[in-house]
Amino acid sequence: HVQLVESGGGSVQAGGSLRLSCEASRFRHCMAWFRQAPGKGREGVAAIDGPRDTEYVDSVKGRFTISRDKMNENTLYLQMNDLKVEDAATYYCAAKNGPCGSVSWRAADTYNHWGQGTQVTVS
Repeated sequence: HVQLVESGGGSVQAGGSLRLSCEASRFRHCMAWFRQAPGKGREGVAAIDGPRDTEYVDSVKGRFTISRDKMNENTLYLQMNDLKVEDAATYYCAAKNGPCGSVSWRAADTYNHWGQGTQVTVS
């Protein structure tokens, strides 16, 4: 079993930045960030396959960057810049045993492991 622990959420004004972190207890090739706003489904935000192959949902392209720590590949980041009110949600770190997949990376039910979530508020 892989444990995922997120940190870095908080409250910011629109236009501000936050960096989320996720510490995994074991390496998984595909790691991703999902988010869920009240009353909405869980949405794939970004995924990373191995060290650098990335995918993003269109609404965050150019503003968010997913990456792994260069010294510890079990640590995942999501740098969020130019935050908008619509980015407010609970953000979840997820991981799965196989590749992310160019389509399946967005599908929450393909992920085996989930963190507890961290809240992002944008006003």
